[in-house]
Amino acid sequence: MTYNERSDISISVRNLVEFILRSGNIDNRRKSGPDTGAMLEGARLHRMLQRRMGADYHAEVMLRYRQGREDYDIIIEGRADGIIYQGDIPKEQVTIDEIKSTYQELEKMTEPAPVHLAQAKVYAFIVANEFNLREITVRMTYIHVETQEIRYFHETYTFVEIRNWFMDLMDRYVRWADFEFHWKKTRNKTIKSVEFPFPYREGQKELVSHVYRTIYHGKRLFVEAPTGVGKTISTVFPAIKAMGEGLADRVFYLTAKTITRTVAEGSIALLREKGLRYKSAVITAKDKICPNEETVCNPAACPYANGHYDRINDAIYDLLIHEDAFGREVIEQYAKKHEVCPFEMGLDMTLFADAVICDYNYVFDPNVYLRRFFAEGEKGNSLFLIDEAHNLVDRAMEMYSASIYKEHFMEVKRLVKGLDRHLERALENVNKQLLQLKRECEEFMVLESVSSLVLTLSRLMTRMEEFLDRKDTLKESDEVLELYFEVRHFINMYDNMGEEDYAIYCEHLEDRRFMVKLLCINPSASLRRCLDKGRSTVFFSATLLPLHYFMDMLSGSREDYTVYAKSIFDERKRGLFIAKDVSSKYSRRNDAEYYRIANYIYEITRSKVGNYLVFFPSHSFLNCVYEKYCESFLTEDTECILQKAAMSETEREAFLSKFDTESRIDLDSIISMEIEYESPKTLIGFCVMGGIFSEGIDLKGDCLIGSIIVGTGIPMICNERELLRSSYSMQGLNGFDYAYKYPGMNKVLQAAGRVIRTAEDVGVVALLDERFLEPSYKKMFPREWSAYEISSAYLIAEQVSEFWKDFEDTE
Repeated sequence: MTYNERSDISISVRNLVEFILRSGNIDNRRKSGPDTGAMLEGARLHRMLQRRMGADYHAEVMLRYRQGREDYDIIIEGRADGIIYQGDIPKEQVTIDEIKSTYQELEKMTEPAPVHLAQAKVYAFIVANEFNLREITVRMTYIHVETQEIRYFHETYTFVEIRNWFMDLMDRYVRWADFEFHWKKTRNKTIKSVEFPFPYREGQKELVSHVYRTIYHGKRLFVEAPTGVGKTISTVFPAIKAMGEGLADRVFYLTAKTITRTVAEGSIALLREKGLRYKSAVITAKDKICPNEETVCNPAACPYANGHYDRINDAIYDLLIHEDAFGREVIEQYAKKHEVCPFEMGLDMTLFADAVICDYNYVFDPNVYLRRFFAEGEKGNSLFLIDEAHNLVDRAMEMYSASIYKEHFMEVKRLVKGLDRHLERALENVNKQLLQLKRECEEFMVLESVSSLVLTLSRLMTRMEEFLDRKDTLKESDEVLELYFEVRHFINMYDNMGEEDYAIYCEHLEDRRFMVKLLCINPSASLRRCLDKGRSTVFFSATLLPLHYFMDMLSGSREDYTVYAKSIFDERKRGLFIAKDVSSKYSRRNDAEYYRIANYIYEITRSKVGNYLVFFPSHSFLNCVYEKYCESFLTEDTECILQKAAMSETEREAFLSKFDTESRIDLDSIISMEIEYESPKTLIGFCVMGGIFSEGIDLKGDCLIGSIIVGTGIPMICNERELLRSSYSMQGLNGFDYAYKYPGMNKVLQAAGRVIRTAEDVGVVALLDERFLEPSYKKMFPREWSAYEISSAYLIAEQVSEFWKDFEDTE
């Protein structure tokens, strides 16, 4: 639903019928349906059918209906797949054709899906009303994705019948449109009056202007914004201002981290304190917000699923008129009150939110994205604010890659043996092709094509659909469903992939499984298809260097804007030291090198008592240096803690709590309580670069005074990484830089960014690898790293001590 200056409320035909006419239960026991797995293939089949029709078939007809209200007009619009009539305009014997692709067996369909029929009936009313038709026919056309078999359902309505049905639908929608109109009027009035909540920092007003200008021109902006610039409020504020001017309908604030979602919520809350009326929704993952111990979504197992759709719209309206912030706790409260699923309610609240704060998945992931906004053919007027955008490269490459494993097909075949002979045979056919590839592949093999395999997988999908429809209560159906989703994603990514954006390979894995993978080497085209569904995008991060790499990988073009926001921090408060006599190169990994690195850690941390983090390329490297440190340098006044390979949420919190200096008893308290005083200890956290503690944590002030980075962060050499390198090289890019150096340097910048979080912070950053002194690395340094000292094992203690002394003397 959208609002514009002409006082119109617009809603698409599809969203109207899907929202107003839903009823019944949430039930995941029904594994498939008319739309399952047919999203990508459907568009192609639609076009094929439309081309086959004769001259009387008018395809992809845009239809619009305006209903006048006292204060505004409601506009219903959508695109009919086809209208069949003779002559220049519809007069007699007019048929609305609605095409749906499906994997479902057509002979078992007894009637069209109600929501599909309702969509066609809305188109029928609009056409009959516009051309004064006495009657009109609706034809539902279902086409099987694999066999291309077609089945029709026809129904003819008089104009009175179709008009009465449509007006009843509109009567049920009016309360939502009334709310939408009055809310947007209130919201826009407050947007125009709200001011930036702080005095502008240096360069911040320019950043706000850059963001607004980008939105105004409908472009994309890449922002390198060092910590402390206030990038969240500097992007959220101009985006909200743009909405007030009618330049956008909705903001999507996208992030990979929970903590940054909280910051976005806080920025909007701050503007509300300044008088803004603005509705925001936060999407919480299903497993986190589900009130049950086990997430089982069917009416037999969950009372919230039973009759959910009968109650959900009243629940939404209740929340809508009483709250502006739809966060997790508020959603849980209203979901419990109305006995509806909190996860589904949270998704529904996005329809009425001015801002949606969520993970990248909900816009970009082909399996998870919000189809209500980004389905095929939908074109909105949304703004995308992408926080910590450096994370999106790897996340997107993962989203748009797909793998299948030979062993999965054999496991499912054993499970369904004797239950479905056709499914068994289809699984065996896939297994035979994978077995042939396995025999040809010694260890790792690049493949030119898997078209034959994809055809066999498509046939298997049909059999799995049939099995799941018939036997959805069997325990085996869960395993079949899991494989079904795996296969469906593989086929969808195959249909999606461009020649230069993907590489295909097969490999024998260490766990003895055999894998075939569609590897996305550049997600730019896939991301662009998603972002083109909105008006404008702002990518921002503290570590978006080198900028040309991120623009290449994140859908950038020559027409896009770039900004390097100036750091507000005093560079003198950061001591930056680069070691010229140690390295993490594989050829240098030995006991002597581990000892030298351990010595650096000792000399740096003994210069000032406090909390330090040391980052390593891998857990094995970490353990080797840690052993040397304990053998030769560990003293009673130092405590060391290690990041484990797999840590629970409780273990992570315990690790970080060690750095919480505010929780310690201060000296005055110790004296007044006559408690024996113990000298403060130095705390050293041994962590892995690119891991859970190298970004997304905010240790301010004395919580962290030093970050020591061992190595350049280059990923480990492996077959897949080498395939990336060669693929980039074939495209004329520097393959090593794109596959290894740039991703590695980003990890370094993130680890270094843990120090100096506020203007009051003081700390040291040590880069322990001589490669950082090479011109190619120094070119990737952020501007605020212009001043650094070259160090050695013999100089580092003196240099760090001098930094602390100089700073204390200045103070």
